[in-house]
Amino acid sequence: MWTRIFSSLLLSLVLLLLAPANLAAQSKQQEVELAREYLSKGDLEKAENLFAKLIDDQRLFHVVYPDYLKTLLAQRNYKEAEKLVKKTMKRSANSLAYAVDLGIVYQESGDKAAAEKHYDKLIGNLSQGEVIAVASIFMQHGLFDYAEKTYLRGRELSKNPMEYNRQLIALYTHRQKNEPLIQEALQLLQENEQELGYVQNMLQNSLRDDKGFDLLEKELLTKVQLEPDKLSYNELLIWLYIQRKDFYSALLQARSVDKRTRSGGTRVMELGTISAENKDYEGAIEAYEYMVKEYPDGPYYFMARQRLINAREEQVENTFPVDLGKIRSLITEYEALLTEVGRNTNSVEVLPHMASLYALHLDEKDKAIALLQEAIAMPRANPNLVAECKLTLGDIYLLKGEPWEATLLYSQVEKSHKETSIGHEAKLRNARLNYYKGDFELAQAHLDILKLATSREIANDAMELSLLITDNTGLDTSTVAMEEYAAIELLVFQNKLEEANTRLDAMLEKFRGHSLTDEIYFQKANLYERMGNFEQALANLDKIVSNPQIDILSDDALYRMAFIYEENLKDSEKAMQLYNDLLVKHQGSIYVAEARKRFRNLRGDNLTQ
Repeated sequence: MWTRIFSSLLLSLVLLLLAPANLAAQSKQQEVELAREYLSKGDLEKAENLFAKLIDDQRLFHVVYPDYLKTLLAQRNYKEAEKLVKKTMKRSANSLAYAVDLGIVYQESGDKAAAEKHYDKLIGNLSQGEVIAVASIFMQHGLFDYAEKTYLRGRELSKNPMEYNRQLIALYTHRQKNEPLIQEALQLLQENEQELGYVQNMLQNSLRDDKGFDLLEKELLTKVQLEPDKLSYNELLIWLYIQRKDFYSALLQARSVDKRTRSGGTRVMELGTISAENKDYEGAIEAYEYMVKEYPDGPYYFMARQRLINAREEQVENTFPVDLGKIRSLITEYEALLTEVGRNTNSVEVLPHMASLYALHLDEKDKAIALLQEAIAMPRANPNLVAECKLTLGDIYLLKGEPWEATLLYSQVEKSHKETSIGHEAKLRNARLNYYKGDFELAQAHLDILKLATSREIANDAMELSLLITDNTGLDTSTVAMEEYAAIELLVFQNKLEEANTRLDAMLEKFRGHSLTDEIYFQKANLYERMGNFEQALANLDKIVSNPQIDILSDDALYRMAFIYEENLKDSEKAMQLYNDLLVKHQGSIYVAEARKRFRNLRGDNLTQ
């Protein structure tokens, strides 16, 4: 019992003796917080006085030092700041961080020469083991040039040209210093080709303009010529051309590599697909022709044969006026392919292509319907392909003037493929059908849902149609003009181009100054282009470009004018002028990348030539 009483009394005595120390520590901490509050509020004099008193407490030194130095620099009390840092360096076992602080004091005081001399001396005296730490400290203070010098000094010390390679790549990427970044990146690839993915990511983060891409292209072309068997250089060059949307040059490079390695043409097939998706039909055709010729017994042969005809189809359909002789030749090529491989689940994709050609260009809708019904009824056919065929069949019924049959098919696909891109496409076609009929409210109900679609292309199409409706009906209680324009768009869809053009002219007379005027001129330009009357197409586009009150379609019109001059009229000078106008006047346009590529090609900038 007496033992317990004695222990309790002893504990109470100890707590009594410690209480003043605890209270003192709490008081000091409160003073630190108060000083920081003064600093944050800009009451620098009070903050300095408190920090000056607290800095001598060894237990608080590391807590107080950074804020005290910041306060002294903010007060421009450089003499006291220098004294603080030097005193700290003497009493610290590891003075590297404080040594950098001393240079910052010199720099803040305006003595840049002293700062540079100090930093250079610090870097010159480093040991190998101190490089990473000092470079990190420099970067924390935003002194990136000295961080770079630190790494390069470390490389000298190690006598290893690859030392700190990744750190320098990361630093150059952050600062977008493209020339040294490219040198370090290619040095890494020289050492290890497995680093290609990392190199591509870092270059993609840094290269933002033609100057950087040109520099990389020049270096890579030299490397490829010196070491043609170094696949990583070739792959990086292909990657570069894809970034610049120069798919043809990428294809030439891929084809060259494939001929040397006989790797089965996988990369060439990929480039063919990318070219086709980006409407570079010449490139796609060359890729697939190469595959058909070089690998007749390879696993990609049938796919290449089919995609070759697909690419030619896209090219013919986008070359105006459409050559009906070439349309018939395409159908003959498709029929030859079916004869070769048979009509089965592997070749069923050919049928909707043939159907579209028959219906859209040769006005043989019954043949088209029969082909699509054959595809839909094909045993074990891919459900997505069946859905695509139903959408095409719906389009053909719309061409025939049977909208109820069309909407029935669209709705079937909506129901069978809910929340998929095909289902959303079906909903978009239903929305467009309601728009053609002048039922704008129902069309908007569909479009409001589709604007949130995961597919960017569908969401953009929905937004575009929605804006067309709201911009031209919202401010006018009458929807007569919009209804007339929508009906004309249906005529365009049905390939009744002359009738559509006549009715557009009537609209310009009847609805002078209407908000649809720019849309009407753009649609007329589209019709004239499809009919091969390029001068009239340009005249209508120029009415949009030359009207300062029209902003929405001016970049579209400018790009289309340049395209016509380049592709149809073969007037390179005029095309270059218009592409340049687009790049200068519409820097945020979706056409900028393509316009820049075409401008460069016309100017002869392609370094592979």
